Amino acid sequence: MQSVLNNSHSNNFNASVPSDSQLVLSYLNGKRQALSILVERHRPKTYRFIYAKVQDAEVASDIVQDTFLKVIKTLDKGGYRDEGKFVSWVMRIAHNLVIDHFRRLKKMPMQYEKSDYSFFSFLTDSSKTKEETMIQEHIESNLHHIINCLPADQLEVVSLRIFKELSFKEISEQTGVSINTALGRMRYALINLRKMASENHIDLLAS
Repeated sequence: MQSVLNNSHSNNFNASVPSDSQLVLSYLNGKRQALSILVERHRPKTYRFIYAKVQDAEVASDIVQDTFLKVIKTLDKGGYRDEGKFVSWVMRIAHNLVIDHFRRLKKMPMQYEKSDYSFFSFLTDSSKTKEETMIQEHIESNLHHIINCLPADQLEVVSLRIFKELSFKEISEQTGVSINTALGRMRYALINLRKMASENHIDLLAS
């Protein structure tokens, strides 16, 4: 499937210029290169349409990729009805994916209250007395201990978010998972940290 998206050559599929409907029919009849022509024909317009809405080249490229993957899946499942409006159909898919993108962005800041990170706040507090510093070091040692007990995927997100201060978009890019998956892993990590702290009688909020 991926190779279809990356193939920019028609391989001399047809000396004439076939219509979208002809290409769709040819693809459904087993001529895979027909889809490559369709993708390359409409990719630039689809990208411009998406970019005008999201104003981010990387996000636009991702949504273009998702758009044509959905096109392929729908065609393969026989879910497309050819009414001579293939490009309009592609744009509707792109539009819906753009809406989904903005819905995710709108929800993201509401995933966690600031208090969710309260037991990490001491890491940036530099105004402590000697006694408080000793307590801080003890808390930090306990925190690192239970953090290291997290499942690997949750540990990775916590480390990138808290200690490297990466955004969830950056974490998504670095780990190869979706932003929602990164958010979910952080949520479960926080739940697990509270649970482990309680079970081990560790007071991470001491001051």
